[in-house]
Amino acid sequence: MKPRILVTREVFDETLEFLGQHCEVESNQPDVAFDSEILARKLADRDGVMCALTDRIDGKLLEGCPKLKAVANIAVGYNNIDLAACTARGIMATNTPGVLDDSTADLAWALMLGAARRITELERRVRGGEWKGWRLKQWLGIDVHHATLGIFGMGRIGQAIARRAAGFEMKVLYHNRKRSAPDVERRCNAAYATKEDLLRQSDFVVLQVPYSPETHHLIGARELKLMKPTAILVNSTRGGVVDDAALIAALKDGTLRAAGLDVFENEPGLNPGFLQLDNVVLMPHIGSSTEATRRAMAMTAAKNLVAALTGGTPPNLLNPDAVGNRR
Repeated sequence: MKPRILVTREVFDETLEFLGQHCEVESNQPDVAFDSEILARKLADRDGVMCALTDRIDGKLLEGCPKLKAVANIAVGYNNIDLAACTARGIMATNTPGVLDDSTADLAWALMLGAARRITELERRVRGGEWKGWRLKQWLGIDVHHATLGIFGMGRIGQAIARRAAGFEMKVLYHNRKRSAPDVERRCNAAYATKEDLLRQSDFVVLQVPYSPETHHLIGARELKLMKPTAILVNSTRGGVVDDAALIAALKDGTLRAAGLDVFENEPGLNPGFLQLDNVVLMPHIGSSTEATRRAMAMTAAKNLVAALTGGTPPNLLNPDAVGNRR
């Protein structure tokens, strides 16, 4: 008998075809988001689930899912999954690293360039008929080339962002929980800095750290005051890493020049204060959203799930200890 699985959000046809070869699939192609009650009911008799970062997989939900053996997240981040609760129940959890690094790095650069050259603000002005002709001091931006780029988080995506800086002849600083290996620093032409030094010296600060209790409000009012008033902050990782209320205040009072944001606290219900500002580029959490990348993410998650449910070890297993706890 094939294992029974739930796919919580719309995916590509080839993903469902692959899953259907190995599993009995209940899909959600209408893409109606499940609340916690509906999700718990649908998972009550399932062996596996392929979920999205919008689905909260926690201990309370798992209490009613006695057959569940695997959770495959279609994302690199997994703060929507309670790993400890999964591990205690012998439930393998997986993510999709690697396949989205370059697309997410590209989006971080789009936010940097967009904020530096005021792209979204000026596009609105052109559409609104405000452009009446050329003036020397009209709508000035700032240069990206030869500036200093500071990166929080030198994992795969952080390294991809750093490597792109070479084309702009930038100085690159980074801060990590642990200093990167010398060969990584050489490839990225990046120098390690303390958190405070990075904030003080950088013209652009890009956040690429996972969200966790330790990184909650990594950037708040104190950190924003350490930055140059001409600096630009880019958050392309997870909402909650930045104190959005503090950022809005800094953008309003000139503590910070501008920001480029792909993620927000409580998204999609972002703080309405952002909508009153011209000096912020706002994007709807689309860091990995290219067709090729999203197809690769979905298929990676599907392969993780099939491996977990057919006696193999998923290639992107987050909690190896779960294997020994399986009932």
